[in-house]
Amino acid sequence: MQVSVETTSNIERRMTIGVPAQEIDQAVQKRLQETARTVRLNGFRPGKVPMSVVKRRFGDSIRQEIVGEVMRDNYIKALQEQDVNPAGWPRFEPKTMEEGKDLEFVAIFEVLPEIELGDLSKVEVEKPVSEVTDKDIDTMIDNLRRQQATMKEVKRKSKNKDVVTIDFKGSIDGEEFEGGSAEGHRLTLGSGQMIPGFEKGIVGGKAGEELEIDVEFPADYHNEDLAGKPAKFAITIHNVEEPQLPELNEEFFQKFGIEAEDEAAFREEVKKNMERELKQAVSNKVKNDVVEGLLATTELDIPSALVDQEIDRLRQDAVQRFGGQVDFQQLPKEIFEDQAKRRVKTGLLFQEVVKKNDLKADDAKVEEKIQEIASTYEQPDEVIAHFSSNPDQKAQVESSVLEDAVVDHVLAQAKVSEKKMKYEEAVAAGQQQR
Repeated sequence: MQVSVETTSNIERRMTIGVPAQEIDQAVQKRLQETARTVRLNGFRPGKVPMSVVKRRFGDSIRQEIVGEVMRDNYIKALQEQDVNPAGWPRFEPKTMEEGKDLEFVAIFEVLPEIELGDLSKVEVEKPVSEVTDKDIDTMIDNLRRQQATMKEVKRKSKNKDVVTIDFKGSIDGEEFEGGSAEGHRLTLGSGQMIPGFEKGIVGGKAGEELEIDVEFPADYHNEDLAGKPAKFAITIHNVEEPQLPELNEEFFQKFGIEAEDEAAFREEVKKNMERELKQAVSNKVKNDVVEGLLATTELDIPSALVDQEIDRLRQDAVQRFGGQVDFQQLPKEIFEDQAKRRVKTGLLFQEVVKKNDLKADDAKVEEKIQEIASTYEQPDEVIAHFSSNPDQKAQVESSVLEDAVVDHVLAQAKVSEKKMKYEEAVAAGQQQR
């Protein structure tokens, strides 16, 4: 076997491989003999079909099969011989494959890129500084109560947090616009579901009243035809409902999986959950800034094969989230391309930081993370035992801990600033993905 490798770009390689004709011909002859022993043809007894007939009927297809197998097998041998690590399966281009002649073919494939990490001191990270206050806990408990509220119709003027049922019709310069009308629409006042000024204009209205309000669409409104334009809405209020909040008792606590005897114990559990969510949000925000910094400071070519694999994973995840009713391949690849490229780049950069700095997943931190995960379940001991007996699950935790080690390594060299935030702001910052 003769092998030569040509570098055609930072990540693309063309490997030319030559295989002696004798190797191909012997393999074809062996396959023809096997076929002759098993093939059934009209006019011949099993195993008695002349070789000339077998070759005439099956020779071309068998040769194609053999050539495909030989290209695959010799490509794998050549990779080992040349110590090349491909990023995906190649594209084969046969150059010569006539009977009696040496086979020569080209395998075109991508390799993992050589990565030169950028200057980590140029990475900028903004770390939220926040805490869970009593007011935050009050707001959270109020939200939980409103999730379980029943509604009671009232005759008074409406106020924030009431639910109104309305008809509305919007117009710009006297002309109605598409999507600006609805009937029987239920709206929680003060929820921010509608454009600024809309809900505020209804506050104080009573059932049976007709209102006309002036508002202006935000400059960044998603519909460019409406963005920044003033509009009028004619509104009819059909009824006003007031939420009836449930009592803070054991029955209410259990609806959220919390065993508490009184409000004080319930508040303590809610606080723990909020602090856990805040900690995760801060971690997410810091990690996202680290990723952005690595991407901004390091030039990186990425193999298209890895991007295609990641797109397929994202498409499969999307199908599962929507109930698995469609074949993931029906989803357009373009929708997921940018996210897939970012994920592939991030993965390659993290791997490079791990390799360059010999980072490991600390066993103590792995156990700590498992304990943290288990603490969110009713039977934490069972969860811990599950991780101990399930290598795949534990490997996912180890991977997460290793990612944390990468983030810590970058943070040690990056420009880190702290920004005080309210609880809601910090949690929202941790949910944003760029």
